[in-house]
Amino acid sequence: MRLAWRLFIVVISRVQKTLHGSSDDIGWLQCTPGVAPVEDGTTRFLEVLQGIRNGEHMLPNSYVYLLIPGLFSNLGPLYFVSTKKFFSKMGLACHIAKIHSEASVEHNAWELKQYIEELYWGSGKRVILLGHSKGGVDAAAALSMYWSDLKDKVDGLALVQSPYGGTPLVSDILREGQIADRETRMIMEFFICKLIKGDMQALDDLTYEKRREFIMNHKLPECIPLISFHSEASVAPSVLATMSHIAHAELPSLPFPGFGSRESDVQGGHKVPVVIPVSAVLALSALHLQLRYGEKSDGLVTCRDAEVPGSVVVRPDLKLDHAWMVYSSWKKDPNEPDACEMSEALLTLLVELGKKKQEQGSE
Repeated sequence: MRLAWRLFIVVISRVQKTLHGSSDDIGWLQCTPGVAPVEDGTTRFLEVLQGIRNGEHMLPNSYVYLLIPGLFSNLGPLYFVSTKKFFSKMGLACHIAKIHSEASVEHNAWELKQYIEELYWGSGKRVILLGHSKGGVDAAAALSMYWSDLKDKVDGLALVQSPYGGTPLVSDILREGQIADRETRMIMEFFICKLIKGDMQALDDLTYEKRREFIMNHKLPECIPLISFHSEASVAPSVLATMSHIAHAELPSLPFPGFGSRESDVQGGHKVPVVIPVSAVLALSALHLQLRYGEKSDGLVTCRDAEVPGSVVVRPDLKLDHAWMVYSSWKKDPNEPDACEMSEALLTLLVELGKKKQEQGSE
């Protein structure tokens, strides 16, 4: 009888923990006493963005611009590729960090530290960072852990849709003590470690528990210019038909039987786009977070968890999901800004912020 009662209590506890989820964790950083306030930079961002669409490009070529991809970016060959090409056409030195995105935050922080130093010593130019999703978390970790080595080499960081405070999706999946927690972890370990040869720590590092621990032990330097960008995904039914262009596939030579001529062969080497309904998945995820927690999100990261203390926050009134900034939509609207222009506007704003901080420091 006692054993049955204990099992009943355990089951009830697990059910309660599962249902409660991340209710007490979302936005925890904003509620922490003593954290630096944020400043709203949306208005200035939109002014810069409009200028870019009118042909006013102000990014100086005196910097190296480093784009840092996020989790699972190794599975999408076109991650950040359009933005890099866009910057290169303007004569800017732009690189995509070659890191294993499925590695832990601390591992990638060390890799980025070395990467930044190589860029600096190779070019003689200071580096400006733009990190998307976990890439922003990795970049912030590099600055907070190795600032003494990087303070003369980095002039700013823009975190784009980054789960700086953590993310409820990962936390809800990996939370210990809830229903089927061991089975869920086993499935995720198989996917991360066996299928894509990653490190399970990469996911663990994005839980609220791990982000709390890391942020409390590794503070970002106050003098570094910071921008936080977050957005809200659309949950409209029309989004379910939106396709994202994530890669190219090369066709092999395929002869058509029965024609008997070489002209009937499909020539190899032709590339066809690979498109998948990323936006549809993120829309469903955003709807889930909205219904369960009442939180706005881009489908993976809530708006409150993406705001870094002490940063200038950009909150565009546009419906943009988590993948929009790095993968182009299959159907583009020429009347709306694209991800390349948005990235340029963020970096332009970051350069302006750096100049302001320098002027304030010299006074």
